[in-house]
Amino acid sequence: MHFSDLGLAPALLRAVSDMGVAKPTPIQVQAIPVVLQGRDVWAAAPTGSGKTLAFALPLVQQRAARQGAVGYRRPVRTLVLVPTRELAVQAGEVITRLAYPLNLRVAVVHGGVSINPQMMALRGGADMVVATPGRLLDLVDHNAVKLGDVQHLVLDEADRLLDAGFAEEWQRVLALVPAQRQTLLFSATFAPEVQALAEAVMNNPVRLSVRSDSPGALQAMSEPAGPPEAAPDIGQRAIAVDTRQRAAVLRHLLKEHAWPQALVFVATRYACEHMVGKLQRGGVRAAALHGELTQGGRQQVLAAFKAGQVDVLVATDLASRGIDVLRLPVVINVDVARSATDHVHRIGRTGRAGASGEAITLVSADNRLHWQQLCERLSLDVPLELLPGFESTDPVPEPPARVAADGGGIKGKRPSKKDKLRAAQARGAGPAAG
Repeated sequence: MHFSDLGLAPALLRAVSDMGVAKPTPIQVQAIPVVLQGRDVWAAAPTGSGKTLAFALPLVQQRAARQGAVGYRRPVRTLVLVPTRELAVQAGEVITRLAYPLNLRVAVVHGGVSINPQMMALRGGADMVVATPGRLLDLVDHNAVKLGDVQHLVLDEADRLLDAGFAEEWQRVLALVPAQRQTLLFSATFAPEVQALAEAVMNNPVRLSVRSDSPGALQAMSEPAGPPEAAPDIGQRAIAVDTRQRAAVLRHLLKEHAWPQALVFVATRYACEHMVGKLQRGGVRAAALHGELTQGGRQQVLAAFKAGQVDVLVATDLASRGIDVLRLPVVINVDVARSATDHVHRIGRTGRAGASGEAITLVSADNRLHWQQLCERLSLDVPLELLPGFESTDPVPEPPARVAADGGGIKGKRPSKKDKLRAAQARGAGPAAG
């Protein structure tokens, strides 16, 4: 299958070729013809499978075909919503490269930078807007953009956009766009609670059937649009480590494997800066990426990493959905991800676009139970390894006691005050007496 088989215009075929993309991925083969038909699409596909091109190519073609006479002010016809600044920049770059030869104007708006240049850029309108919800609503409040003419609405990383954290902003955006529109939802995962909300905002969507090891992926849907999408080729390892040895283990792994580049995830900004300092003192070209950097600083770090000027990027979960680096060989989780979804998006930075990759998670004693639960949630069978010379000796904490049905503890132990309180609240009896 080639892009020329998907009904795309010659100008877009040239643009894709100039981008160095040789052939479409399975999700692109499935989605592009359906989007060109004007149908709503609800698709889950593994990270790195080419979701951005899957919706960008057909939408740019639709917009160009209906462009007509170009006036001074262009109404926004296509709106692409993303949850993070990094994704806005990434998706905006792709769409701009496709749209420019077709004389379409693309605006990319997000927080972390001054709103004034974005307001100026929107003075003449835009055919397509890529935005984070918060900044988009700020621009609406400043009368810099209107959404009443939107014909195509895309939710990229839809699971994040539809969860509770964006609920209020999403409802405001939904009230501003026309009810009659084409809606596209693309993501690597869809939690069950998100699926109900998605169904309420779509009109008889084509649900793309994919095969994935990710939790919550859409599977066995009633209206498959093509062959199953293969799960990304990512080999996973888990290494038992003592907390105090994590930096030493990381340095050992980097030296032993000599990967050209590595992406390292930690839990906090402090851990990010602390780990970068240790690596730099050891002669490693490392840089930090976290939420307290300015937007300009974050883009500078990402650009340096993509250009090969940084060998090890240490990041918080800010980057798990915003980094797209071709042929990134390995992701290392120094801190276990907080949730199964976060783990999926972290490791999805490697093994992209058909390439193979490796993901390594360092599991300290106090995270052992959490790692086991995460593996169960993801149906992973990744045994803990012991690294010679760095064998873990920290004791593993006992699992928390659970309250039995009769209000007693487990293993013959008497319930604590907290156990009694939880049991009383579960029975609807209010707080338990001391």
